[in-house]
Amino acid sequence: MTSTTGGFNPQKRRPSVGIALGGGGARGIAHIGILRVLEREGMPIDCLAGTSIGGIVAAGYASGLTPDQLEDEAKNTSNMWRMLRLADLTPLKHGLLRGKRLQNFFEDRLGNKTFADLEVPLAIVSVDLNAREEAVITQGSLSLAVRATISVPGLFAPVEVHGQRLVDGGLLNNVPVSAVRQLGADIVIAVDVEPDPQDPTHARFTSSRWMPAGLTRTFATLDESISLILAKVQESYLSQHPPDIYFRPEIPAGINVLSGYNRVEELIHAGESCAEAALPELRRLLTKVQGPDHQAH
Repeated sequence: MTSTTGGFNPQKRRPSVGIALGGGGARGIAHIGILRVLEREGMPIDCLAGTSIGGIVAAGYASGLTPDQLEDEAKNTSNMWRMLRLADLTPLKHGLLRGKRLQNFFEDRLGNKTFADLEVPLAIVSVDLNAREEAVITQGSLSLAVRATISVPGLFAPVEVHGQRLVDGGLLNNVPVSAVRQLGADIVIAVDVEPDPQDPTHARFTSSRWMPAGLTRTFATLDESISLILAKVQESYLSQHPPDIYFRPEIPAGINVLSGYNRVEELIHAGESCAEAALPELRRLLTKVQGPDHQAH
């Protein structure tokens, strides 16, 4: 965990705190542990932004679900058969899955809300293939926005709405610090759950019993190449938009894009451990910005 300093508004009684939750497949379940510790310790959460699975967790929390409820949802949907029931195959026109069943699932769990209905300001990050740029969603249907941010190209068909073709926001902005700043956050906590590109023991793609070895190696090589590009994009992005506090939970080995969704408790514990270790630094930062007379309790 590292930190940087940022610019804050000294006229405010208390600086607003925003959280940027990054994408990373099952690894993103660790976000729930981060939120649980911050809430338990009385740390303010004034706004959120999320990409991919970070968008799912952020949307759930902003809509009023507690960390305990988010954990229950993660456990209930981690069953392979339940996940398969959410799959709706397409005739390979724009992606393997249409994504409508998944959107219906989000509507059921999130209460068919719009962004205007949320208890905490939220931004969901996607990418518009038509405009060839990042698309930060802050209005309209919440379930549609979540459906857009998880639309991995080739796996899910893009979300086509208002002249846009929206896909997974992780292509350009996997840890959306800038989106949280746009919501007015003075202090931004960034949570990056992607593997450290310098650590070869945490591959994003590993072998599977149901996939032939040759195909596994092909996909692994493709994923390694794409991961390298995305890591460089993210490194450049964070250098331009540094957070004030940067979290990278230590995710157990073997949890990646395809596997680990059933290891909910381990993942949440990883998030909790990361947040607990950072509490002293977060408190120092809040005290430094708002002054000793207005410490968070």
